[in-house]
Amino acid sequence: MITVSASKKQILIGLSLSLVTVLLSSTVAAVGKHVSLQVHVSSIVMVQYGLSFLFALPSIMRAGRGSLVTARPGLHLVRGISGCGCFYLFYLALSHISLVEATLLRASAPLMVPLVIFAWFKQGVGRHAWPPLVIGFIGVVLVLKPGFAGFTPWHVLALLSALGLAVSMVSTRELMQSEPQNRILFYYFLISVIVSLPFFLFNYQPIPLSAWPGLVYMGVVIYLGFVLYTLAYRYISASVSAPISYFAVVFSGLLDWLIWDHIPDQLTFIGIVCVVCGGVLVLRSPPESETRS
Repeated sequence: MITVSASKKQILIGLSLSLVTVLLSSTVAAVGKHVSLQVHVSSIVMVQYGLSFLFALPSIMRAGRGSLVTARPGLHLVRGISGCGCFYLFYLALSHISLVEATLLRASAPLMVPLVIFAWFKQGVGRHAWPPLVIGFIGVVLVLKPGFAGFTPWHVLALLSALGLAVSMVSTRELMQSEPQNRILFYYFLISVIVSLPFFLFNYQPIPLSAWPGLVYMGVVIYLGFVLYTLAYRYISASVSAPISYFAVVFSGLLDWLIWDHIPDQLTFIGIVCVVCGGVLVLRSPPESETRS
C-alpha cells in the first residue's frame, strides 16, 4: 500500500482544486462564446456579476456591516474596474475569434504583471525576467499574426483583456495583505455590477429564454471558480498553482475542436508554446521580479 505524506496530500488537493477551477473557467468561456450569439455582451457581464454578487451577500450579512469597513476603497475600485473590463473585452473577442486564441491571449496576463508592477510601483523588472517576457511576447505576436490575413482588432481586444486581468491580479495581491477574502469579493462584485449597469441599460435587449440556462450557468460557475481558487491557496502557494492556469489553453483547444471543429494553425500553435513557456518562467522567477509581499 502506497502512503502519501501530509504535505504531498496538501499539494495534490491544492493542484486538484486549481485544475478543476481552470476546467470550469474553460467551460464558462465556451458557453459565453455560444451565448454571445444570442445576447449582447453587456447582458452576459451583468448577469454574471449580478448572480455572483447575490451569492457573496450571505457571508457579508453574517459578518455584519462592520466587515465592510475598508481603508483601501481606491484599490477595490481599481480591482473591480479592471476585472470587469477583462471579462467584457474577453467576451467581445470571443464572439469573433476562436476560443483557443481568445483564451491564450488572455492567458498572457502573467507576462504583463511585471510591467504593471513597474508602471504602478516603479519596481524594476529583474534581468532574469526579461528572457521569459521576450519569449512570451514573441508567442503573442505569432498568435496575433500582424500583417497576416488572420489578424483582426478582436485579437487586440483579447490582448487588452489580459492587461485588465494583470492589473486585477496585482491589485488583488495588494488587497490580500490587509483585507479579508469575503470583503474583497463583495466589493469586486458590487463595483462590477455598478460598472456593468450603464452598458447593460444602453445596449438593452430582451434576453431570450433559450439564453438563460447558459447565463445562469456562467454566473454560478464563475462564483464557484472564485471560491475554489481561494480554497486552493490554503493548500499551495500562488507560484505553485499559477502555472496550472495554462491548462485553460488545453481545455479550450479541446472544446474548440469538439464544438466548433477549429484546429489552430501551425503559427498559432508555436505561439501557444511560447506564451505558456514564457508565462511559466515568469511565474517561477525570483521574488525581486514579483509584487511586494
